[in-house]
Amino acid sequence: MTTIVIVGGGQAAGQAAASLRQEGYEDRIVLIGDEAVPPYQRPPLSKQYLSGEHDVDKIMLRPEKFYLDREIELRLNTTVASINPQGKSVQIEEESISYDKLLIATGSRPRKLSLPGSDLQGIYYLRTKSDVDDIRSAMGDARSLCIVGGGYIGLEVAAVAKSAGLEVHVLEMESRILQRVTTEAMSTFYHQLHTDRGVHIHTNTACSGFVGEAGRVTGVQCQAEVINADMVIVGIGIIPNTELAEAAGLKTDNGIVVDDHCQTSDPDIYAAGDCTNHPNPILGRRLRLESVPNAMDQARTAASNMLGGNKTYAAVPWFWSDQYELKLQMVGFSSDGSEAVCRGEPASLQFAQFYLHDGAVVAVDAVNSPKEFMVAKQLYGKKVNPSELADPTTDLKAILASAG
Repeated sequence: MTTIVIVGGGQAAGQAAASLRQEGYEDRIVLIGDEAVPPYQRPPLSKQYLSGEHDVDKIMLRPEKFYLDREIELRLNTTVASINPQGKSVQIEEESISYDKLLIATGSRPRKLSLPGSDLQGIYYLRTKSDVDDIRSAMGDARSLCIVGGGYIGLEVAAVAKSAGLEVHVLEMESRILQRVTTEAMSTFYHQLHTDRGVHIHTNTACSGFVGEAGRVTGVQCQAEVINADMVIVGIGIIPNTELAEAAGLKTDNGIVVDDHCQTSDPDIYAAGDCTNHPNPILGRRLRLESVPNAMDQARTAASNMLGGNKTYAAVPWFWSDQYELKLQMVGFSSDGSEAVCRGEPASLQFAQFYLHDGAVVAVDAVNSPKEFMVAKQLYGKKVNPSELADPTTDLKAILASAG
């Protein structure tokens, strides 16, 4: 009997285990996760799960019975101490588990602040279900929240907290929110959206520490100013969990380096998800993606190839963000564009911003515009007529049919 070990308990890990069975693998699968629950969906954590709209069953990737029925061994609340590529084994607590093939799907963790007052109670990071359980509990008693970081996670939390009636402040050290991930026009749109709802956004504002009383946070220090807050959530990015791979001698560079088959520098070890640095032949460059579609697609690719397949991972990246009643769906990277074409009116809260390079579509930000999002996926890399694209009365199917 052969054994495939999966290190990690997130969406990539859960999908890989399922895909191995779907691909016909009948031998032993061991999934080792350091959380107390089976793999679950992370995107709802800062949205529907935080708001209480979804309960825990709703966010589970698959029910626990799925793993039992398919004889997938779940080792939960378990940390892998080391990987031994030479001996083809992983060490957990006092036990060594041998593998024939290994998948590393260790994901990522929040980047933490090390500032005066960082150890005060009431300061939270949002990455796991347990984190959100604590945040939800604290929000029930809080009147004011300060969010450090104006990225998508921070803004999603701001939307939920404001809708729940809290006073909300968002601190962003850059000159605009979402500066690292989108264009000035989209930053302006979301800035206006949140301020219209009553959120206080402070740009060009760095957190220099935290103040508190009796061991609990009461405010965020910003140079000479203190912003009062009953609780604080820090969202300043994530760090890929590559330490196990590095210690095992695998090649890493802003993630675990894999090829287009999700294979690492060791032929018997694969990797998938947030922790990987992978080639994208469509974009023509390597990248590390923090994205559910990437995690799921890489997991399927790795599962197939661990069983002797020859599957290549090549996909146009896409993402989404829910804030208030608005769903933002993104294809590609707006930074790849040299020209922007807006279809619809931002003031109507329903529009799509297309990004072109040399006349071809390379990205879109679609706000409450699912049709434009779906068409953008098909238009990617194709040349279009910008004036037709900008005209909402021009049929999208016609644009797609005439794209070169």
